[in-house]
Amino acid sequence: MLVRFSTRYGQLTMFGDAGTRMLKLLGHSGTIPGAIVSADLPAALASLKAGIEREGHQPAPEPGARVPTVEELDADPRRAPVSLRTRAVPLIELIETAVARNADLMWERG
Repeated sequence: MLVRFSTRYGQLTMFGDAGTRMLKLLGHSGTIPGAIVSADLPAALASLKAGIEREGHQPAPEPGARVPTVEELDADPRRAPVSLRTRAVPLIELIETAVARNADLMWERG
């Protein structure tokens, strides 16, 4: 499953598990589809940023992904899992643009 986030000014698609995790960090239940109106976006963005500060070092969930062993990472550092913080950057930028331009954030299955 994919989750597509969109505003009037852009869109982005995430893997379902990572997208659902972002929704929960935004303070939402994680149900898809859904939306946050522009008036509520600043608080949701603050919640997302606080959650990323708290949990951002953890690998983002990926469906069926196996976490590589230390030996595998030493042999090939490119196999390191992508952190939640890294996956959140495009969503944070999308939401910051929506806040600046008074737009709503919507999401649906991708």
